[in-house]
Amino acid sequence: MIELLRTAAAERGEQPAVVSPRGATTFAELLTRAEAVAANLVARGVGRLAILDDDPAQVMALLAGSALAGAEACVYPLAASDEAVAEYRERFDHDHLVTTRSGLVDAGATATADLLVDHGEPVPATAPDDASLMCMTTGTTGAPKAARHLWSRVLLTTRRIRPVDDQMWLLAYGLNQFGGLQILIHVVAAQTTLAAAETFQPRDGLAAMRRWGVTHASGTPTFWRFLLIEMDSDGGDVPPLRQITMGGEAVPPALLQRVADRFPTARVSQIYGANEFGQNVSVRDGVAGLPVSMLQEGGDVVFKVVDGELWVRSRASMLGYYGQPPIDADAWRATGDLVEIVDDRIEFRGRASEVINVGGVKVHPLPVEDRIGQIPGVALVRVFGRPNAMVGAIVAVEVVPESGHDTEEIDAAIRAACADLPPASRPRSIRFVETMGTTGNKLTRGGTS
Repeated sequence: MIELLRTAAAERGEQPAVVSPRGATTFAELLTRAEAVAANLVARGVGRLAILDDDPAQVMALLAGSALAGAEACVYPLAASDEAVAEYRERFDHDHLVTTRSGLVDAGATATADLLVDHGEPVPATAPDDASLMCMTTGTTGAPKAARHLWSRVLLTTRRIRPVDDQMWLLAYGLNQFGGLQILIHVVAAQTTLAAAETFQPRDGLAAMRRWGVTHASGTPTFWRFLLIEMDSDGGDVPPLRQITMGGEAVPPALLQRVADRFPTARVSQIYGANEFGQNVSVRDGVAGLPVSMLQEGGDVVFKVVDGELWVRSRASMLGYYGQPPIDADAWRATGDLVEIVDDRIEFRGRASEVINVGGVKVHPLPVEDRIGQIPGVALVRVFGRPNAMVGAIVAVEVVPESGHDTEEIDAAIRAACADLPPASRPRSIRFVETMGTTGNKLTRGGTS
């Protein structure tokens, strides 16, 4: 990571690496901060640290500096309360916390500003070959875990990245998320600029797109759904995006089409990846799911289907979850994603943990969501299992309606659209809500198995 940053600073030192409401930080400034971080961590003997900082430029410097120092860094989610931070530190054995939260600094944590200052300590020449980092899962289906990675594996994708001109990438993922880390790496390798909004909420992301002329944006399908709602609400200019990527959740065909229609100048791609296997796979043909050609051997990431579940083998695989035994990088691993091969496509049916057991019949929520999501007036939909004393669970639906649409008509349309489904798959409860809960810009899903 530090070598990418040093190259960017040498070739485009005065170009902004990050722009945010706090101002702009150039590649040269970022390198100076990162090297100060490395020198200070080595001088203090810090081998592992947690980061909780709301300034993306400072987080980038801390990550690059930690890699140079050979210190394993882990970025905590900004939404974490002080109590959650204490729980993470205990669970992940983080004696050292670097933060901008004054209360935590008063309690003994290190202020970020103290590590960014050059105190005259010698700067390491190169990062160790075994430099590692930890990346937390979002915790949408349980308590967040921390995956341990080697920087050398995570950076494998940079072999295909070349410096470019005139790109501005939106940061729509937290830097505690694997998606955020991937965007950070891409921006440094491509020697382009990262635009950070006031928050990771779609409303602020849309404002950032318009303010800085964002050309490339990557976010979860949930992020894009909410962003479309914001655009419909405010009636403002459509950002002239050239590239849109969606990842972190299954991408419904209806959403792919809606995004393509609203952003006619953009190429729309899907990103399939996971913290655990350390790399993303891009699909650029505009069709939901993955092509079956990805089941063939070869490449850094290889897939196979076992009993309806997608398995993966990755050269960039994580070392393992912190506190658990290490994994074999050459071993096949279950992704937890249930799929079905339809013609030449691998179509996603949902997470194994989200299957709804209706009287012994297993119902996958995503196909039901796809049907409902295509109904006029449906802005956002979530299908999940609601406990039921008779059959264990029933299929329940929550819908965020588009402004100006009658909910009774939408209700009737949902029931009509699902009438030909098997009885267990038909929605028995339909509720209209103003919004839906998210974690890391992914829908917070509940249900029973």
